[in-house]
Amino acid sequence: MTDNTRTLTRARIATSVAFGLQGFLLAAILTQLPQYKDLFELSETLVVVAVVTVSVIAGLGSVLAEMLAVRTSSKMTLRTGLAVIAVFGGATGIAPNAAMFFVFLAIYGIGLGMVDAAANMQAVSIQHAKGRFILSSFHASWSVGAIVGALFISATAGLDISIRVTQVIAGVVVGLMLLAFGPQLLDRSESPVAEANITSTAKFAVPTRAFVLLGVAMALFYAVDFSVGNWSTLYVKDELLADAGTAALSVAAYQIAALVARLTGDYWVGKFGETTVVRIGSLIGVVGMTVVVLAQSPAVAIAGFLIVGLGVPVIAPICFSAAGRMAPPDQVDAVIARINLFNYVGTVVGGGIVGAVAAFSDLRIGFLIPLAFCAILTVLAPAFAPKRATTPVAENAA
Repeated sequence: MTDNTRTLTRARIATSVAFGLQGFLLAAILTQLPQYKDLFELSETLVVVAVVTVSVIAGLGSVLAEMLAVRTSSKMTLRTGLAVIAVFGGATGIAPNAAMFFVFLAIYGIGLGMVDAAANMQAVSIQHAKGRFILSSFHASWSVGAIVGALFISATAGLDISIRVTQVIAGVVVGLMLLAFGPQLLDRSESPVAEANITSTAKFAVPTRAFVLLGVAMALFYAVDFSVGNWSTLYVKDELLADAGTAALSVAAYQIAALVARLTGDYWVGKFGETTVVRIGSLIGVVGMTVVVLAQSPAVAIAGFLIVGLGVPVIAPICFSAAGRMAPPDQVDAVIARINLFNYVGTVVGGGIVGAVAAFSDLRIGFLIPLAFCAILTVLAPAFAPKRATTPVAENAA
């Protein structure tokens, strides 16, 4: 094994850990929101607004990630973002009142956006150095982290550990893992491909139409993803009259299926290509959401959410991969940070519009929206095979 291969292997492991840590801490915070609601006597509306606001603020974090990556590197940006979420995600557990809780949550949101963007910058650079599609495996690590985070909260609740102590422990875990794996992230100087990935001050060279189409696709996926994560349990409980334990299986089914999709995504893309995988994944999403909308029992609806999870979650890593491929090597970090902004547009749409439709009618009608989004994604599939852009930096790197 050459030194370069060892460096890329270590960087791939470290970046996978970063994805996992983000999923772990986010799940730890979101699954404890009902406890925070009781602790600080918050209304349901205020909790929902807080979650959506974090998504909006995370967009600012993605912008900051681009600025920091330009001046330093994606490695420094990712380490900074992880430090922010470790400190302020953990600090939500020791907030003395609701006001400070929301302050800590907002700063955590900025770090969340930085990690989102910088982790994908690292992943795309490693993929370019490897010369084959591997981005789905990084997103699978996020899913693993989210599952571990939810199980962690469940275990500490079973041991009767307070939410304050639990949240601080979660933040400490992220901090310790950052210290252990942060130094192994990819430096530009350690790989010829990564070295070329220096965001220049030249004019943004990505074709506008191609970028916007990918951005729309990214937003549509995250709208579907957030709709399932945010509203599926309520749908199964209120519309189909399931008990709370059964209703919770809707999210579990989706997340487990998403993990399967992402673990196998690299293989499917390597065998059939990005466009085909996106089209088939979107069609699977259409089938799954149709089952959800037509379901007359909790079991059928849960099966529908599982089907959706088997199809659409692989779209996000393919989108980041396509964005990185169409960017000139000296602008990859900037393109990844900017395409990541559509992530938060999608979460706001998924949380806001579906909820608004449900408020005027019901969630069965509300879920027609993510169904339509899956259908639109099938049409956008060709956008996932953009032409590679070149700049003088790219030519020199070649």
